[in-house]
Amino acid sequence: MESFYDIDKRAIHFADHIIENNSTVREVAKFYGISKSTVHKDVTARLFHLDRSRYEQVRKILNQNKAERHIRGGMATKRKYEQQND
Repeated sequence: MESFYDIDKRAIHFADHIIENNSTVREVAKFYGISKSTVHKDVTARLFHLDRSRYEQVRKILNQNKAERHIRGGMATKRKYEQQND
């Protein structure tokens, strides 16, 4: 894993990952082995000041993920109970 000591580069790197893969904050955090809080802080607060264009793209994806998360949660619960009943 590459080093993420440069916080600005890290924020841009996480943003690019979200944009390229349409990823959630959780997926990025798991992929890089870093906390969700760090990813979220980087792609919202820090990115806003670094690159407004990337920030807008990421914000759009994060808003879409937020709007859909109740559906993903419901599907996960459905699968859980289907597996228990099999």
